[in-house]
Amino acid sequence: MLPEEVAARLRRLAAERGISMAALICEAIEEKIATSRPRPRSLGIGSSGLRDVARHSGHERPEPRAWR
Repeated sequence: MLPEEVAARLRRLAAERGISMAALICEAIEEKIATSRPRPRSLGIGSSGLRDVARHSGHERPEPRAWR
């Protein structure tokens, strides 16, 4: 269900363009799909397993683990 404000904007835009709300929604979905890119598979590959690394100063950070 759409929030009423979004639905009103959608109705107004569809009326201005002379198309149905469904057609406008389909166009928006098609545009989003066409411009989306898959997320790189390499994200997180070097994860240390620690979530708050950026909060620690240099002397508080754990020693890096060997990767080989």
